[in-house]
Amino acid sequence: MALRVAVLDGRLHDRAAFSCGIAALDDYLRTRASQHARDGIATTHVLTDDAGPASILGYCTLSAAQLRLHELAEADRARLPTHPVPAMRMGRLAVATAEQGQGHGQLLLGHAVNLALSVRGTLGVRVLIVDAKDARAAAFYRAYGFRPTASTALTLYLPLGRS
Repeated sequence: MALRVAVLDGRLHDRAAFSCGIAALDDYLRTRASQHARDGIATTHVLTDDAGPASILGYCTLSAAQLRLHELAEADRARLPTHPVPAMRMGRLAVATAEQGQGHGQLLLGHAVNLALSVRGTLGVRVLIVDAKDARAAAFYRAYGFRPTASTALTLYLPLGRS
């Protein structure tokens, strides 16, 4: 089993067969992910296995974002200018029902963090933002060091450190 993360390719990846148990996440992958990519809104990154590359085991979406400075904890505001903080947003993270509990969510989250750190080398990115669907999802992100924003406990951020 060789797992890979790639940008969604509608000609290769079987979006219709994906089901994570949350209708809104399933619907997004099936009906809007490709359009959002074409329109420059977000990219969808899919986790697949080389043994069945068309089958989507999980996915996450990434887009450019910003966070108002006052949303960060006071300690995270040090040395930052007063304008919005450049960020990358992971708006969705979903794992197929049959694949849940196998670490695929962690793998996709790691992919997003690594990509944010990579992008940081050529474009300002200070934090990775996530929008948790519920308290359970927020707890998942907090376990990896994400912190709640000042306005909502379901929008969290991960400081990407200083270069």
